[in-house]
Amino acid sequence: MNTPDNQSITSTKRGGAPFARGRLSLLTAGVALACTLTVPMFASAEPVPTPDKDLSAQQAQKLEKERRAQLAADDAKAQRATNPGEEVPLDKSNLQNLKVTKTTATSDGVKLEMGSFVGLVRFVSADVVKVTLQAAGQPAYQSVAVVKNRINKVSIKRSKSRSTYTMKTKGVTVRISLSKFGVTMLDKKGNVINADDSRFGSGYEDGKPYVFKKTDKSEAFYGFGEQTKGLNKRGDSIGMWNTDHYAYEADAKYIYTSIPFFTGLKSNGAYGIFFDNTHHSMWEMASESPDYYYFYANGGELNYYFINGPKMGDVLDRYTQLTGRYQQPPEWSLGWEQSHWGYSPGSKIVDVAKGYRERKIPLDAMNMDIDYMDGWRVFTWGKNWGDQNKIDDQLESMGVKTIAINDPGVKKESGYWMSDEGTAKGYWATNPDGSNYEGAVWPGTAYFPDFSRADVREWWANQMPKLTDKGVDGIWLDMNEPADFIGPNHTLPLEVEFSNGTKQHTEVHNIYGFWNTVATYEGLKKVKPNERAFVFSRDMYAGSQRYAALWSGDNVSNWDHLALTLPLNMNVGLSGVPHVGNDIGGFVGDTTPELFARWIESGSFAPFARVHYDNNFQPDQQCQEPWCLGSEVEDIARKYVSLRYSLLPYTNTAFHNSTRDGRPVQQALVYQFQNDPAVRNISDQFMWGDSIMVAPVVTKGATSRQVYLPTGKDWIDWWTGEKHAGGQTITKDAPLDVMPIYVAAGSVIPTREVQQHTGQNDFTNVAFNVFLGNGKATGTLYEDDGKTEAYKKGGYNTYRINVSTTANGSVSLSTKKTHAGYSSKLKTYDVVLRGDLPVFGGAAGAKVNPSEASINADASSKGVKITKVDAKKGTVTVRVPISAANVTIAFEGK
Repeated sequence: MNTPDNQSITSTKRGGAPFARGRLSLLTAGVALACTLTVPMFASAEPVPTPDKDLSAQQAQKLEKERRAQLAADDAKAQRATNPGEEVPLDKSNLQNLKVTKTTATSDGVKLEMGSFVGLVRFVSADVVKVTLQAAGQPAYQSVAVVKNRINKVSIKRSKSRSTYTMKTKGVTVRISLSKFGVTMLDKKGNVINADDSRFGSGYEDGKPYVFKKTDKSEAFYGFGEQTKGLNKRGDSIGMWNTDHYAYEADAKYIYTSIPFFTGLKSNGAYGIFFDNTHHSMWEMASESPDYYYFYANGGELNYYFINGPKMGDVLDRYTQLTGRYQQPPEWSLGWEQSHWGYSPGSKIVDVAKGYRERKIPLDAMNMDIDYMDGWRVFTWGKNWGDQNKIDDQLESMGVKTIAINDPGVKKESGYWMSDEGTAKGYWATNPDGSNYEGAVWPGTAYFPDFSRADVREWWANQMPKLTDKGVDGIWLDMNEPADFIGPNHTLPLEVEFSNGTKQHTEVHNIYGFWNTVATYEGLKKVKPNERAFVFSRDMYAGSQRYAALWSGDNVSNWDHLALTLPLNMNVGLSGVPHVGNDIGGFVGDTTPELFARWIESGSFAPFARVHYDNNFQPDQQCQEPWCLGSEVEDIARKYVSLRYSLLPYTNTAFHNSTRDGRPVQQALVYQFQNDPAVRNISDQFMWGDSIMVAPVVTKGATSRQVYLPTGKDWIDWWTGEKHAGGQTITKDAPLDVMPIYVAAGSVIPTREVQQHTGQNDFTNVAFNVFLGNGKATGTLYEDDGKTEAYKKGGYNTYRINVSTTANGSVSLSTKKTHAGYSSKLKTYDVVLRGDLPVFGGAAGAKVNPSEASINADASSKGVKITKVDAKKGTVTVRVPISAANVTIAFEGK
């Protein structure tokens, strides 16, 4: 990587080897420092001075405040854009040409000998193939991401020629080139799905594992974890290095989370690639040539998985079988949350919760930023915060949960038990000379726990009662990239050691937050083993979805950031993480009434919905409680947050589906409609669950927007009931209080009455909103207790709802309990019929006049009755006892 001369300075870290980095001048109280914006290179350089004395919390905050001010400047942004990270280029003139000299069949594949290297091509299942290339005699790589090395037993048919070795299962055929190692994957019909590019092949270049693949001009790429810019990543250069990127640009290359997995979509189907390597990796996705892409890492082993489709849903199902799936979240975590850096003393969060209740805007959780801590020391409570037990009692009386932030950095301070215990037991990351590495975060000079060790994770987990005993219900993980105010590129130097000196930061960096999340999750489970734990983190790697939700870090209050939340969340969902969200309204800078209103609308349809903003570093920042920006915005907040709560039965069902097959909750249109070419690059619309399409307004001043309706279905306007044919683009009026929402015709959407929090009332009635398509509609409902782990042992119910109409004017309803394991409190269900209702004795398809509707139910449907007729919406609501599984209704009208 070329670095401008004016950014080159000399630097050192305490007790460690030198590193190279760019310069950003920062001042602490009386201490001049040189810090960095870019990730270190492997090349050595002259030392750079770091503070000789420990930093106080005030000095650390001042240092970070100066850095953030600099990052907001245009010149710093330009500098970052030209120096995106520690990218050691791949030398294409130094690639390997590995010839297979011997093949040996194994129970799950084949072993290939290539001089000093060994290749292993193994079937994890009939549709998942693991490709490994390693030095001969090297021990097997221990993955943190993979939970199933064998999904099921596979029957393999083999054949061999002078130039190829072929293995075939019922799902995929693997053809291995022997003259120059390379693999080609074919589907059941013999069509090539994915193939190595033999011009470059696979191997190691100066210790960097690499793979080159062929592509065609129409292939699209999705996933890669947390990515800015558009949905389709074709043509992009992507870096995987978890980065504390405050106020990141809308086209930033590096932010907080790296998941080295993508789905490729071609004309003949979809496939996935998971590169299981935790080092910094680079992905050139047809960015250099339209006929190939490649990926490589700065170190580690060549291990990747090919995952067959042909549907994108098949790929994600198999990927999450491999790396694990998100668990059913506690229902309260699907509600609305409010947060702010600056709620201090703690009485302020009580006042804000009261403000929600007084204004009838639903709320389930208040978040506590680092304000609650004693001098920003983790697992402490500050005297200025107030009586946390009293604060929690007040929140609990309103049905409001409490979430506390937790950072990994531990203040270096004699007499502070975390510092003393961790030092005495040798729990910290260390320098190469064995001394404890000392960085700086919010409390000042700090140590970093070595979470790669099980004993350190257990120690951390055992601290959780210091929070939960004070009423904390969930944990918010921050700063776990890990961030370091005085480290290169705001993180630890590459030479810092973990796992008792057996691993370096270069290998551990991208999974530091993974292990921090595991420790936190296990700590909550120790405290309440039978309850669902809720953790959300700023940093993730493949497999983190087993333990936590993701939030996208320190975003900015502007229209670009509102727009980028959509493809970012969709690509995270396509990376196996269904529970994802963003700081609604933006964390950095001032929002406006229009921007906040549009963000609330869009954020109400994010899997994780939380308002969060900074009023600490920015004391004059516009407040972002929903009532702060005028009555119109308050009304919009009430409307859309209430809609979110109404849809909770539907959303809960969507999360249940995710636990079964890994499907996203906030879905890219291409996930469902991969055969519709028009949706491949749509970044500003998404599916909410399987049946609702949302088209947020993300342009300043817009009062309408174009909406593409995917082919193969009719679409019904949620607000007006108007039906539109699929396969076309329409213009939808969208004044400030309207976000376009459409339902796929033929769907049944379960809703419930609006609550002010998820536990306010028992779930005794569900409404099945019927959106007929060709006279039919179907849907599903999932229910459990919303709190415990009983669902894992079958303690839940699922229902299948079918509705059909006939020309003679009858409507048939059937509900079937497809799984019974939970003692339901449901007593009745409402069927809300809308759209083209038949007229009893009249012409087929004629519209009933709801004001003149009556009911003529069959004899087996005792207790069925009309409870509501809405002439304006053209709907009829029929209440049915839960015991009535099959109902036939005839409507009579003029």
